Amino acid sequence: MLDKRIAQEVIDCALTTGGDFAEIFYEDRVNNSVTMRSGKVEGVNSGRLHGAGVRVYLGFRGVYVYTNDTSREGLLACARRAAGALHADSRLTAKPLAAHEYVNNNPIAILPSQVKTARKIEKMRAAQAVLSQYPEVVQGMVRYNDSEQRVWIANSDGLYTTDTRVYTRMYITAVASNGTENQTGSEGPGGLQGFEIFDSRIDPEAAARKAAERAVTMLHAPVCPAGVMPVVIDNGFGGVIFHEACGHSLEATSVATGASEFSGKLGQKIAADCVTALDDGTMPNEWGSENIDDEGTPTTRLVLIENGILKNYMIDRLNSRRMQMPVTGSARRQDYSFAPTSRMRNTFIAAGTDDNDAMIATMGDGLYAASMGGGSVNPATGEFNFAVQEAYMVKDGKIDHPVRGASLIGRGSELLLRIDRVGTEMRMAQGMCGSLSGSVPTNVGQPRIRVSAITVGGR
Repeated sequence: MLDKRIAQEVIDCALTTGGDFAEIFYEDRVNNSVTMRSGKVEGVNSGRLHGAGVRVYLGFRGVYVYTNDTSREGLLACARRAAGALHADSRLTAKPLAAHEYVNNNPIAILPSQVKTARKIEKMRAAQAVLSQYPEVVQGMVRYNDSEQRVWIANSDGLYTTDTRVYTRMYITAVASNGTENQTGSEGPGGLQGFEIFDSRIDPEAAARKAAERAVTMLHAPVCPAGVMPVVIDNGFGGVIFHEACGHSLEATSVATGASEFSGKLGQKIAADCVTALDDGTMPNEWGSENIDDEGTPTTRLVLIENGILKNYMIDRLNSRRMQMPVTGSARRQDYSFAPTSRMRNTFIAAGTDDNDAMIATMGDGLYAASMGGGSVNPATGEFNFAVQEAYMVKDGKIDHPVRGASLIGRGSELLLRIDRVGTEMRMAQGMCGSLSGSVPTNVGQPRIRVSAITVGGR
């Protein structure tokens, strides 16, 4: 743990050359994973990540130095290196550290470290048993992961706080083959929760069935035709399109420097009236939730877009200085070796009022994207490209046949304005999001939505 007296000493040392803010982030984490391929356990791994980082600000300049030597001497050496990169005539005296309390929104019933590996493998075998029921699934991969992270955060404003984060996830991939071609389907349920997650959020058999059926369906599907058409995107991981196409462009990481298509547009209409979108870190035990962010700020429920109007950005401490706006509890990092920056947590389009079946019945000819894959975006322009993992052609308002190889191509600002239907059932799915501060757990989500026109890539 990070002793409060040592933390105070480290912060005082970091301010000796004139910095106007100093912070220490101290982490101790145990990661466990089990990998199974076609019913055979290939690997059981466990590792410990331990270290700390010291950050110093002077105006808009920031310096971050990290170390895995968490002795008093190691932390002070880290602070001196950070301080040595900044120089000013004035000297700031850090406030005395005081413990800060918060509400624990993420209770844990069973720590994964208390569960034997054999019991974890039992859950994996249950998933593999389902995959084995599909003759065309030639390979099944099941991966179990858990992580127990303890963090301590202290800064020159007098903050001293700590948090424990426990993650559990199972990721299932099915590979279907006809001898000449392969198609994959995957499901990766998880949460900020202990092993009790298998009593509520993770059903290994159901997840495996989805993955297998998706792979088999796409194996027999013809190639998707290309063109501009209406597209219905289903709920759950369909929310990745908002995450990538719009969410990254609402992070202060890009907004503060003007490298976002939404910079300077607070209070303006950027989406259709039916679109309300949130980034909510307070949802109990959700994959992207936290009690406090990685700067020690209590997490928040943030309305990003309300009835089409841009209401908020996601803001970390350094970018709050640049933007002259308050922090939003959105600072996140992969681990102590990364300085934090503004990141998404549980980001989703809120439920609307439209009927799911009517969306398809009234769309004419188009595409139904039942499950999204990965994608990429340029936050400065909002241009995106997404793979569709499972898709179907719609003919005269009826789902006609599956197609494979579909992709969605467009620009975030145009997509938001072209959403003309939003369904009533919001559902989320889990993913890992990469950005300047590394890879962090995030939820994406939405109800079923319809986009009136979007470019579909295919053949």
